[in-house]
Amino acid sequence: MTKSALIEKIASKVSQDIGITKKQTEVVVETVFESIKDALAKGGKVEIRGFGHFKLRSRKARKARNPKTGESVEVPSKKVPYFKVGKDLREMVNKG
Repeated sequence: MTKSALIEKIASKVSQDIGITKKQTEVVVETVFESIKDALAKGGKVEIRGFGHFKLRSRKARKARNPKTGESVEVPSKKVPYFKVGKDLREMVNKG
């Protein structure tokens, strides 16, 4: 599912209930994603109960090999985003 498909689905559902337009739905979805990115950029984590949580993992510096030349290359340490699925979502996915 793409972000635009997600916005479309949410807009069709909430427009009937509370009268929010597709454009307003897009602002809400963008705000949610921006909030998650901001929290991770600041080193925090985001937990959505029943769905999962986003956090950062640290990767150590390591030596790698350039596949084209074969020479050794230093890869610096870095932080990478990580998503851990929640119990409810895991169980829902494994039912089907």
